[in-house]
Amino acid sequence: MHRSTSQIADHAIEWARARLDSPAYAARCLAFVEDAVERPNDLEVFGGDSAAESAHLYRDHRRTGDPPRGAFVFYDAVGVIDGVEGSWGHVGLGLGDGRIIHAWDRVRIDRIHEVESLPPALGWTAPTWWGWVPLDRVLAGAQPRAWPTDETAEAAAQRQQAESLSTLRGSDDVGR
Repeated sequence: MHRSTSQIADHAIEWARARLDSPAYAARCLAFVEDAVERPNDLEVFGGDSAAESAHLYRDHRRTGDPPRGAFVFYDAVGVIDGVEGSWGHVGLGLGDGRIIHAWDRVRIDRIHEVESLPPALGWTAPTWWGWVPLDRVLAGAQPRAWPTDETAEAAAQRQQAESLSTLRGSDDVGR
């Protein structure tokens, strides 16, 4: 089934809104926005292992102005995740009205520039606005995918993050 970018954005935002106030994606902002796009649309998108890496891979993340509905909205942020310090960035999903839905301490909706005023987690810098990437750029190279139903999106995101961080640390103990 072929969906328009607008329909994909609508499904993504509906999926994301259903998780408002959930802490399940805390510190996993990229997993949250990717899951929002992928899971209700039976797609797999291909970005980086962090919000910052994805912003750079999409190359045109420094757009200014209000991001459209479904855009990936990026911020610079430095912090520690599972003992690994890095410039991980932060990302949210544009709602098209100057606000984003994103995973912070919980899934929440904020105005795009108010995110810079949110209290950062211990050991993190406050996020700094970078810009946004239109959803059609995120969808470039996306492939159809039927998502398994034996693992929740939240559990899968947590498992994948642990695997990525283990690789960054050079560990071979994933899954043990």
